[in-house]
Amino acid sequence: MLELKHELKLRKTRDEKARMNFVSGLRAHVLMDMANGMRAVWDADVAPEFRKRHRRDPKDGPEVHKAMKPNEYFKFYSSMRVTAQDMVWQSVLGPLERQRADLKAKAQDLDRRVGLGSLNLKPGFEVPRSVTAVDVHLMSGNYDGEYEPDDLAAGAVYDNGLAVFSFGLMGQNLDDLGQSIAGFIRLKYPDFKPKKILDLGCTIGHNTGSWKDTYPEAEVHGVDVAAPCLRYAHARAQAQGRAIHFHQMNAEQVEFPDASFDVVFSSMFLHEVPRKGIEKVFKEAHRLLRPGGLMLHMELPPNSQLSAYEAFYLDWDSFYNNEPFYKPFRDMVPQEVCARAGFDPKKYVQYVVPSRGGYGEKIWSESVNQQDTVDSDKTGRLAEGVRWYCFGAWK
Repeated sequence: MLELKHELKLRKTRDEKARMNFVSGLRAHVLMDMANGMRAVWDADVAPEFRKRHRRDPKDGPEVHKAMKPNEYFKFYSSMRVTAQDMVWQSVLGPLERQRADLKAKAQDLDRRVGLGSLNLKPGFEVPRSVTAVDVHLMSGNYDGEYEPDDLAAGAVYDNGLAVFSFGLMGQNLDDLGQSIAGFIRLKYPDFKPKKILDLGCTIGHNTGSWKDTYPEAEVHGVDVAAPCLRYAHARAQAQGRAIHFHQMNAEQVEFPDASFDVVFSSMFLHEVPRKGIEKVFKEAHRLLRPGGLMLHMELPPNSQLSAYEAFYLDWDSFYNNEPFYKPFRDMVPQEVCARAGFDPKKYVQYVVPSRGGYGEKIWSESVNQQDTVDSDKTGRLAEGVRWYCFGAWK
């Protein structure tokens, strides 16, 4: 299990650490060993039967899903994965309940002692029903669950739970996605020097901070609808010495003037937004960008760029992990959504970036000139290692 590297991390007993290590190892077993086993079952048994019956290969993920559903290995895999997912969040609730008061005291102390950045919450803010009605990825209370004044427990659950969930794949600060892609943009476009950067749906700011690290002279802002996560994000940023400004806003209607930012980005946010909301987010990004600015979304790869089996495998979350908007987002064609928002199709960009922490600096930096896995069945998936997918457009 990854240990968080900041002072807001929860203190755990020996038994709690053992439980978290077990859950993290279980998830790794399910997502690696069992996932490989399921692919072997598909190749050896289910796919040949499908071809025999239909005299063709499956055309898309739903056909693979339908063929796999009766299979006992698929049922076992799905049961194990759901159970492990629930265990992730359960493993952090015990230490959190003991330390709720300490957590709030630390956040207040950081404000007094460090005083970096800002936090702007709105009393009476209406959180969208797409957030309040769903415990996304089975996290109890979701991002917005708030049970006492100045509550930041949801942020702590997400941060500490993600450390268990990711079994090291997301880096020491859970920001490998942001560090890999923000750094990639800086290497690929050395003359691009953004002065103002916006993170849409920033959650606890773990990838917001990556852009501040990459462009330290820039003014960085993060917006989200969930007050508990924003309180935690502000404290987390201060604990790590980052001056970031967090605001309670809906990414579909951001309260900044036109042409306010040089970069508008998101990280693993769009797949938790309804399709109509995604269209609004893109239009807002276009409005908020200055000429020459960049919209970039670090996300899951679209189904149009994957094989039928890979599409089925990634869409599993939409059916079994309480992520109803996951597949509808991945069924969208990114180029078309960008164009509808007003971006010039000729200025569309997409990249597959190797994990900076996983592959090392040399291979990561060389990827700036080696983009041969985009528009293939390896677009942004776990191949030989972690590869992050991103897409967007210049204005």
